[in-house]
Amino acid sequence: MAEKFVVKAEKKDVGGKNVSRRLRAEGKVPVVVYGGGTESVAAVAELKELAAILRTDAGVNTVFSLDIAGDVNDVIFQDRQIDPIRGRLIHADLRRFAKGEKIEMTVPIHLTGEPEALKEEGAVLSQAMREIRVLCEPAKTPEFIDLDVSHLEGGHALHVSDLKVGEGVEIVEPPDTVVASIVIVKEAPLEPQVAEEGAEPAVEGAEGETPAGEGEGGE
Repeated sequence: MAEKFVVKAEKKDVGGKNVSRRLRAEGKVPVVVYGGGTESVAAVAELKELAAILRTDAGVNTVFSLDIAGDVNDVIFQDRQIDPIRGRLIHADLRRFAKGEKIEMTVPIHLTGEPEALKEEGAVLSQAMREIRVLCEPAKTPEFIDLDVSHLEGGHALHVSDLKVGEGVEIVEPPDTVVASIVIVKEAPLEPQVAEEGAEPAVEGAEGETPAGEGEGGE
């Protein structure tokens, strides 16, 4: 499981552009939290903490805990605003999850092991899927899914049905979808060289000679 981020925030009672500018100058970001069957809440969080989450591999798909004065909820980025000049987060909408609610997430697939078949000349390991969609509670979202390819043979493939996930995690992809396979790449045989199209055939005889029957003359 990935490290769980916990972000502390404070309720934001007063709005307005001037207040938002002051908060940003202090290294804070206004956020709105909604969903989970309760009313939306305006709050303020530390920019550095939210930026650290956005820099992870999962980025905006990262599920983290938001602690507003002791009220802790799992949330995810639903929308965000970035300063086009400074490239800095200036506002975020966060979606809150109700207890037991499942969400669809995208999880990376990591291949492990070294297949013996790769020793065959021209053998190449091909990964057709690098990430996969899963449905689960936020707290049970895996950081990645491992797939052991050490026993994979040439000309064979591993499918979605070969992936192993924890309890409470459901894969949202057709089970027969290919994830990885070993293909044999063979060099194409060299084709015989042929004369270039339009090339004139060689004419026997010295330059300037006139072929028989085509001499000058009149009737």
